[in-house]
Amino acid sequence: MLYYFIIFLPISSFLIVSFFARWIGRGGSIIITTGSVACSALLSIIAFYQIALCKTVQYIKFGHWFNIGALHIEWGFMFDSITVTMLIVVTVISTLVHFYSIEYMFNDPHLPRFMSYLSLFTFFMLALVTGENMVIMFLGWEGVGLASYLLINFWHTRIQANKSAIKAIVVNRIGDFGLGLAMMVLYHVFHTLDFAVIFALVPSVANENECISFLNIEFKTLNLIGILIFIGAVGKSAQLGLHTWLPDAMEGPTPVSALIHAATMVTAGVFVLVRFSPLLEYAPLALTVITIVGGLTAFFAATTGMLQNDMKRVIAYSTCSQLGYMVFACGMSSYSVGMFHLMNHAFFKALLFLGAGSVIHAMSDEQDMRKMGGLIKLLPFTYSVILVGSLSLMGFPFLTGFYSKDLILEISAVHFTVEGSFVYWLGTISAFFTAFYSIRLIHLSFISRSNASKIVIKNAHEPHIFMSIPLIILTIGSIFVGYIFKDAFVGLGTDFWNGSIFVLPEHSKILESEFIPPLIKLIPVIFSLIGATLSFILYDAYKSTLLEWNLTKRGLVAYRFFNKKWYFDVVYNYFIVNKVLKFGYNVTFKILDRGFIEYIGPFGAVIIIKDMIVKLSNMQSGYIYHYAIIMIIGIICIMAIITSIIMDIYCSYELIISVIFLLNIYLLLPILLHLKIIKE
Repeated sequence: MLYYFIIFLPISSFLIVSFFARWIGRGGSIIITTGSVACSALLSIIAFYQIALCKTVQYIKFGHWFNIGALHIEWGFMFDSITVTMLIVVTVISTLVHFYSIEYMFNDPHLPRFMSYLSLFTFFMLALVTGENMVIMFLGWEGVGLASYLLINFWHTRIQANKSAIKAIVVNRIGDFGLGLAMMVLYHVFHTLDFAVIFALVPSVANENECISFLNIEFKTLNLIGILIFIGAVGKSAQLGLHTWLPDAMEGPTPVSALIHAATMVTAGVFVLVRFSPLLEYAPLALTVITIVGGLTAFFAATTGMLQNDMKRVIAYSTCSQLGYMVFACGMSSYSVGMFHLMNHAFFKALLFLGAGSVIHAMSDEQDMRKMGGLIKLLPFTYSVILVGSLSLMGFPFLTGFYSKDLILEISAVHFTVEGSFVYWLGTISAFFTAFYSIRLIHLSFISRSNASKIVIKNAHEPHIFMSIPLIILTIGSIFVGYIFKDAFVGLGTDFWNGSIFVLPEHSKILESEFIPPLIKLIPVIFSLIGATLSFILYDAYKSTLLEWNLTKRGLVAYRFFNKKWYFDVVYNYFIVNKVLKFGYNVTFKILDRGFIEYIGPFGAVIIIKDMIVKLSNMQSGYIYHYAIIMIIGIICIMAIITSIIMDIYCSYELIISVIFLLNIYLLLPILLHLKIIKE
């Protein structure tokens, strides 16, 4: 029952609040949703002890779902070390976000609806990480997409929120299509969608070395499956190409940003890569693609976040960059390190988003950092928590982010392949830019001269207890979690994962990373310190923006390039979105809606339907022989279909036509003659 409660408490609270919020009120909605998720978090801690620390695996069968031929899908849930680690991350962060939202959203008249959406999101994420088979996992996968749409579009009267929510769900559908294709190929190859059976059969499929043609290209079977799975991860985890939805998701309330970007939806793609480690280990081409795309994403997002002015967008691009680190760690078969960074990132990224929410709440919903400044004296507590989160993000020594981020770079340094060296230097340069925009955020918001209005400054205030407690807990986690779990998660010889992560011996580089020269280990730290120092020098107390420097034309081109996000949105809008909208307007709307349908509608369709109704009504004559002839004709048609199916197995097409024709004539003529006699 323990495991059932973990999964079904959030969905129960969603249903109760959705249907009965009018009677239980705002207070009741808050207590039910927050209490259920908090109970789920406590039970997850117990499950973590039973599964991860006691080295067991638990399978739960809830019931049958459907059977189609050889495909048998059950409501089954699997609890192993990967699952319980994700349960801790998801439920703890979700509980803190629920608690934080009580104060942040208290004045919103639709608070019960918001809290119910948070619980719905939590349930689907739990279903995703606990699913025993691909179908249950895909249910959670699609569910978090739906819940994210509802949360981003919570303030649905704002047009920008509508656009951002639609963009998020459409872009994610592209990645989901890839994951759906992966499910089809998996069933075609393994004849099942159960993880345990698939992973057991992977070595035999790898030995057969079969190929599948996809888009007229020959792929090895496991390479194709791995690439299709990664396409799904690209959408959810906002990797390069399908990343554009992530910054725009900032249009939702700040607690939504923390829930989506910190521990839940964006980490779903990384979780899927870790879950499929037994398959990806036999797909070298897929691993190469994953490594390169992850490195490019880390670099792209770090350079883009460097010159953004919206506080939440800066943190959003930092999320995109850190996801790149997790992905290329998985591409180098360091799945445990990727999971370790996922957990660490959840704490300091949730801290940054909730800290940013505290600033925005104090500044009367102002998000532009250029209109802030001087807040260090007004918001010292908020400054402290954002400073800790930013330092952990940039990998400052001995904070949580340092232990996982630098380990990823160390492993890439000892990979001794082209893609390994490529992502090592991209990740190291990205560390420079990460430190740059982290200090830039702190400087523009807290240290530089104030550019805010006097009214906003006068009303600025620190958060109260409901917002402060989650910030304190996340601050502690951002300092100590990495140190506490580093030996258990990624230490040499650790058995924490208990076989849930599979790595071929020749792909493991943890041991080699311990013996690289100290200078190589220090290079990312040196780059981070240089980036932080340079940012502080450029954005000193008398300069609030780079635009005060007299940039050359080339400098302005570079500035616009990074500020406009490498023009990805511009290119997509011009070559894809506008073309689709023009097609929809010129073809679907003008030709079909306003053309064919409207022309047929008022002039032709009414007349046609009226004539059909008159003719059909004439058949209701009340004569028995009229009804009898209709019944006989129906029977003859059914017999003709059955006969054609039977004869099609043994005879040619021409013979089938002849038999049906003779049968119809033989049956129909006597009946018609008999009815004619009765009528007369």
